[in-house]
Amino acid sequence: MHVNDLYLAVQNLLGDKAEKVILAFGEVTVEAQAGNYREIMQLLRDHESMHFELLLDLCGVDYSEYKNEPWEGQRFAVVSQLLSLQNNQRIRVRVWVADDDFPVLSSVVDIYNSADWYEREAFDLYGIMFEGHPDLRRILTDYGFVGYPFRKDFPVSGYVEMRYDEQEKRVVYQPVTIEPREITPRVVREENYGGH
Repeated sequence: MHVNDLYLAVQNLLGDKAEKVILAFGEVTVEAQAGNYREIMQLLRDHESMHFELLLDLCGVDYSEYKNEPWEGQRFAVVSQLLSLQNNQRIRVRVWVADDDFPVLSSVVDIYNSADWYEREAFDLYGIMFEGHPDLRRILTDYGFVGYPFRKDFPVSGYVEMRYDEQEKRVVYQPVTIEPREITPRVVREENYGGH
């Protein structure tokens, strides 16, 4: 199946369940709102002409400062990459998460079991909650970690630091002691840099 045929087939199959179906750079992307996410993923896996039986990747995205410009629209999205071995095709699904303050999306672990750790990672790094996930807990950061480090408003130095305390003979958490500073390259600071 050629990518143009896939594009048309996906448009016909999903209809108004998809917000948009995009064909760009030789790839098909399905954009959807959270309410249609599970149904779309199920259709792409189970429909006789699709056979997208493998979820290769799933990640969170924070669009709050996309391309270093103000962003209009929902802040968080979850992007999945699916593969059909039978049709030798790939497709991307981007679903927009409705609430910027408390992002929640239905889990697809029961549809694609490979989504398990990917959803945990998106929760850990972006704070996206996956409703119905069998074991949603942090996977990459420490148990006492505060915040979500891949959000664009997360400070580079974080909120807390840990160190071994000799007197207490254990690891302790404390507020960050590093003073934030902006480093400006010398070429920008000095007007005559380079002898010009």
